[in-house]
Amino acid sequence: MANGGPVQHGYPHLETVRAAITALYRRLSYATVQTFSTSVVPADVAFCDTDDLHLGAQRVAREIVRHFRLPDARLIVGFREMTHAANVELAAGPEYFVELNDRFRTHRGDIGAALAHEVAHVYLHRLDLSFPTTAENEILTDTVTAYLGAGWLLLDAYREDAVSSQKLGYLTPEEFGYVLAKRALLFHEDPSVWFTSPQAYDAYVKGMALARRDEQQPPLTGAGWAGRRRYAHDRRRASGIQPTAPYAFSPDPAGQLRVSFPCPTCHQRIRVPVKGRVRARCGLCRTVLECDT
Repeated sequence: MANGGPVQHGYPHLETVRAAITALYRRLSYATVQTFSTSVVPADVAFCDTDDLHLGAQRVAREIVRHFRLPDARLIVGFREMTHAANVELAAGPEYFVELNDRFRTHRGDIGAALAHEVAHVYLHRLDLSFPTTAENEILTDTVTAYLGAGWLLLDAYREDAVSSQKLGYLTPEEFGYVLAKRALLFHEDPSVWFTSPQAYDAYVKGMALARRDEQQPPLTGAGWAGRRRYAHDRRRASGIQPTAPYAFSPDPAGQLRVSFPCPTCHQRIRVPVKGRVRARCGLCRTVLECDT
């Protein structure tokens, strides 16, 4: 939790974020991801200063547990002085003890954001989905929280001006914006209408620009003129992976040239023949892609 300190910006964790989206689809399946088409809405996690602290925190926790389809999970929420925003004990369940930073006693509007990350930890624990390192696991958790409809709360908790700052989660604001944009493009949902933080909105706009660029990379037909020209040059060389390009060329067993590239939705690599106009369907997320190979 950045509390008054510097906030990291940009996309330093982008490859891990993309790997997390792929891993989520592989573990859940397309059909299960589709059941998360509706995000947590503000009214469900609203928390005003006149609400009882502990009863209100338990109510918000129940709503987020319900969102993640964990009907038998019970969160016991407490508060204490700590460095991080929150912590959860990942025991066998069904009860999970969550500790929130004492800061949230007076910043109750952000309790939903902190709990969203911790409930996602429980969700991933039950899925037995994890990455090799603690740092990668935290990126995975933030990515899953955002992609499954609760992470807009984490981005909305981001505030920064000349004299103060606050940010929850391990993704940068722009990375949160990128994952939320990926979700928005999938479900045709606009989370920006729920933002109370202008800085969150700006980060979402930047993330959306990057997410749209994923859909404009060759050999996709949405690629621009410059990308198409470079692709044609690389195709003539056909020397395997191009150092700074997302696509790679290689022959199949019959000697026919094929190109592989990441699906713009789930980032699993797709391999198609190099033979002009091709329609491909990602086997993982079922996105239909129009290509000019």
